[in-house]
Amino acid sequence: MVSNLRAILSAWTGSVAQAIIAGAGRLVSPRVVRLVEADDGGFAVEATGKADKSRIAYADGALSAPDLASLFRGKRVEIVLQPKRFLFRPLELPARAADFLEGIVRAQIDRLTPWSATEAVFGCTAPVAAGSDAITTMIAATTRKAATGYAQAVAAFHPSEVAILTDVEGDAGRIKVFEQSARGHLDAAKLGRGLQLMLGIAAVVAVLSAGASAYVASSLGGQEEEVARQISARRAAIRAGADGSDRSPVAALERRKYETPASVIVLETLSRVLPDHTYVSELRLAGNKLQISGITSDAPSLIPLIEQSQHFTRATFYAPTTRAPSDPGERFHIEARVEPKNSLGGVAP
Repeated sequence: MVSNLRAILSAWTGSVAQAIIAGAGRLVSPRVVRLVEADDGGFAVEATGKADKSRIAYADGALSAPDLASLFRGKRVEIVLQPKRFLFRPLELPARAADFLEGIVRAQIDRLTPWSATEAVFGCTAPVAAGSDAITTMIAATTRKAATGYAQAVAAFHPSEVAILTDVEGDAGRIKVFEQSARGHLDAAKLGRGLQLMLGIAAVVAVLSAGASAYVASSLGGQEEEVARQISARRAAIRAGADGSDRSPVAALERRKYETPASVIVLETLSRVLPDHTYVSELRLAGNKLQISGITSDAPSLIPLIEQSQHFTRATFYAPTTRAPSDPGERFHIEARVEPKNSLGGVAP
């Protein structure tokens, strides 16, 4: 299974690499270096359409000249061989065969040349009309071995493409009989290995990300459970307080409500207890101790009236009772203990 997956991955990355190289080739056209064969078997160099004085020798299937690597690397190399190295055959076909010219010639190559379709490489000139229903073309063919020999000699210097062409006698054009993509700056094998490495790195990153996500999710889940536990505990404490527990906040508030005298109830009770001829000019309530001062027509009678109420006890004078000539009655100073019963009651005056 592992070997099958590896083979599938290699085939896929190889296809992607070839597609990338093909796309790059369509977007960026490489510079062209043209080698034109001379009578002595060597080549004259034409770079970017301009003649170059440099020459390259060719012997025993190898090119020899200084600095060939920089001349050919990453470029399209077109090798123009002399016509004497090719077999030329004219071919006349019906006009409707113009769209299928290459396939028709390939099917008939063993009849037109001494070689089979696997042994020969060929090219055709553009079809020319010969009458109303016929076209003619010139076929140039040679052996595949001869063409690949020149291509291999150049491929050692890593061009992007290698093409074999020849001139047609009596025609200004050239025929391309062979073309192959060589290993230039974009090497399909190296690019495929780079893609495999990138996929491996992406897989490792994905595994690490999944592990980190699981860890973070587990940590957050633990924190969420802890927060939920604390919320449940607080809710339980609140419910326990609502049920009347002595230590609950609700119970403490309830105790404070009944243990602390309410000023409003104290005032309401005094207004009921004191007679109409009594006027309170000062009132102080500190904790459960009440002090009142004012003017009345009968100060001693106030003590039993105050103690009759269930809200006050231990009523007494804390200062002497006086009477000034300008006062309409006696000036009294009474203090009492307040019982924290926060509900209206007592004896009405």
